[in-house]
Amino acid sequence: MSEKHWLASYPAHVPAEIDPDAYPSVLALLEEAMTRYAERPAFRCFGQTLTYREVDRLSRDFAAFLQGGLGVARGDRVAVMLPNVPAFPISLIGIVRAGAVQVNVNPLYTARELKDQLADAGAETIVIFGGVSAALAEIVGQTPVRNVVTVGLADGTGAALPSPPPDPRLEGAVGFAEALARGAALPFAPVALTGDDLLFLQYTGGTTGQAKGAALSHRNLVANTEQFKAFLPEMTRPGEEVVLTALPLYHVFALMVNFLTYFSLGAENWLVPNPRDPEAFVDTFAAAKPSVFTGVNTMFGGLVQHPRFRALDFAALRVSIGGGATILPITSERWEAVTGRPILEGYGLSETSPVLTLNRPGGGFSATVGLPFPSTDIVLLDETGRAVPLGEAGEVCVKGPQVMAGYWQKPEANATAFTGDGWFRTGDIGIFDAAGQLKIVDRKKDMISVSGFNVYPNEVEAVAAACAGVAECACVGAPDEKTGEAVRLFVVRAPDTELCAADLIAHCRKGLAAYKVPKEVAFLDALPKSTVGKILRRDLRGRP
Repeated sequence: MSEKHWLASYPAHVPAEIDPDAYPSVLALLEEAMTRYAERPAFRCFGQTLTYREVDRLSRDFAAFLQGGLGVARGDRVAVMLPNVPAFPISLIGIVRAGAVQVNVNPLYTARELKDQLADAGAETIVIFGGVSAALAEIVGQTPVRNVVTVGLADGTGAALPSPPPDPRLEGAVGFAEALARGAALPFAPVALTGDDLLFLQYTGGTTGQAKGAALSHRNLVANTEQFKAFLPEMTRPGEEVVLTALPLYHVFALMVNFLTYFSLGAENWLVPNPRDPEAFVDTFAAAKPSVFTGVNTMFGGLVQHPRFRALDFAALRVSIGGGATILPITSERWEAVTGRPILEGYGLSETSPVLTLNRPGGGFSATVGLPFPSTDIVLLDETGRAVPLGEAGEVCVKGPQVMAGYWQKPEANATAFTGDGWFRTGDIGIFDAAGQLKIVDRKKDMISVSGFNVYPNEVEAVAAACAGVAECACVGAPDEKTGEAVRLFVVRAPDTELCAADLIAHCRKGLAAYKVPKEVAFLDALPKSTVGKILRRDLRGRP
């Protein structure tokens, strides 16, 4: 169906195929790195350093605690709701060593959002930052959770750093430091994992807004790390790279690229717990002198506007990679003017572990998302399921070893997510050029991307419609200089009510993460509808 015409654009040293079973599991990949690079620094954060040997020991202790202290067994789901703090990598490797499945949870989630995800995943154990534990305390009794491990900012490093306390309503919660101490005294039983074992449940709303867990296997992630290394051998030097991780590790982009790929190479990884603190962010960038930096458009744009950032030494920076949302040409132009390096834009989804395409270094900013990875096949299909001619737009449909087998316990969703012959439908519209570079010309029909975070109108509308005084509402994305897109809500008031925008926004804040809350509310007498009464969001886009 696809002729892979992009292979002609590959340099001679980039292979057309990779071995998705180069490691039998992600556990094998991690353990090899911890042995090979034992004395090298693995993670730096809050002025503390963890070596690969220390990560090895601490993750073993956490795995022993999960097994012996909490009864976590192979295949059990363990939720992790943490920012980029040292406990994140320790927890992840411990969970993998116990043979469990990590459920990545956004720490910004409200109680409602958290409840839905924990219930869907069937997670009985959660590792959660103390500063966001109030959301869990509100709904923990309505979830399968029975084991809570609370985390402080510097847990795992031995540093005495003040940290928000866990919510006192979480009775029986165990602190991360105590969990490590208890695990150190417990035996650990190694678990033999295969590529078919589940590794992550990575939640995404798809085009419907209903939470679905992309079930990512060990083979999926081994494949994507191998694809990345094969495609960018110049940027993946064993034992030499320094990575700055400001993108959240609960997002699969940073999880695969910054963590798993570069950990397997013995990289030194500087964690940025709060990229919204620009002074601390710039300080960390200055201290790290990274060779690799990943970000989203807003992150690159914010840094280049910071006067101290422009004065830094970028001699060590070898690659900057952008994903999560479209990189604007002006952003890349400004970034390259300051750092001397263009932004390589990539494309992928939670369901594809995540990277499907990436720009090769050396060609400058292309305004495309680059070439498909080795062992990746992409075809653009029209509405009848036929491949479109070169240069014409079609839905991006993919096959490859990084593509999930399906959504967690969602057979109906899986039936529509894949074509009859096994192509995964991304819902995005793209065009291939003659060189094999893919350009995404339209996002999923209704999805909104706020600073790289996906916002699904159905979810926003469901929360807003529950506000007293709302008769009908519809949500669309509007261009925004700071966040790429912003959420705009159109509302028809119920009769004889005087609902104002401020009250509606306050209502939404109670049930939605901050990035999902409408930035603007517009009141209309009526919403545009089809003849069968369906609200036409497309008619609302671009309205003054």
